[in-house]
Amino acid sequence: MTRHGGWLRRALRWLLLGIVAAVAAVVLLVLLLRWVDPPASAFMLEARWNALVDGNRAYRQSYDWVDLESISPQAAMAVIASEDQQFPFHAGFDFKSIREAVRHNAHSRRTRGASTISQQVAKNLFLWSGRSYLRKGLEAGVTVLIEWLWPKERILEMYLNIAEFGQGTYGVEAAAQRYFHKPARRLGRAEAALLAAVLPNPVRFRVESPSAYVRSRQAWIMGQMADLGGTAFLEEIEPAAR
Repeated sequence: MTRHGGWLRRALRWLLLGIVAAVAAVVLLVLLLRWVDPPASAFMLEARWNALVDGNRAYRQSYDWVDLESISPQAAMAVIASEDQQFPFHAGFDFKSIREAVRHNAHSRRTRGASTISQQVAKNLFLWSGRSYLRKGLEAGVTVLIEWLWPKERILEMYLNIAEFGQGTYGVEAAAQRYFHKPARRLGRAEAALLAAVLPNPVRFRVESPSAYVRSRQAWIMGQMADLGGTAFLEEIEPAAR
């Protein structure tokens, strides 16, 4: 064996060990977050960094974690009706919605997403904004881990607490306090649907001054909530072991 060949084998061995260690660290972190509430998400940290780089001294973040039991069932139903109606039944990916989105995007300038709530948790909690094959690949891997290691109830709880409902406003508790001056547990059906209506783009769409489009989405979401059977639909979600 040449000296060059020996160096290459050692380098490949260390690279493999590094990959294994990184994967193990991610698995342990995801497992830990089944029970530990995160102090922030990757998207929150990215937003803070961007505000710092841009010199935006007025930027503030509001993030108040609350357990799922302290969130109105109407809020849970609204995000499911809006974002992922197959949430209780899929294993992280809604392949029917993905196929429909691919067909739609091939013939339309306005792209349609097909990310499930689980995928959005993986992206918002661990990754970064923007589009790339690398990020989508990592998102898929983390989604598999989340679905494997967390019950659906924990995934929903995480989503409701880290989703952005307006610039710097993260989680349904902070949103309820900011826009309706009440805790998340007291949100009504229309209020919950209005919050869910801005989720596709919570910076462009405004809860405090909803456009006609946001109002139409709010009405559509309320209709979908009713079609799904209302909050009784939440009984389909497996409970978390506490």
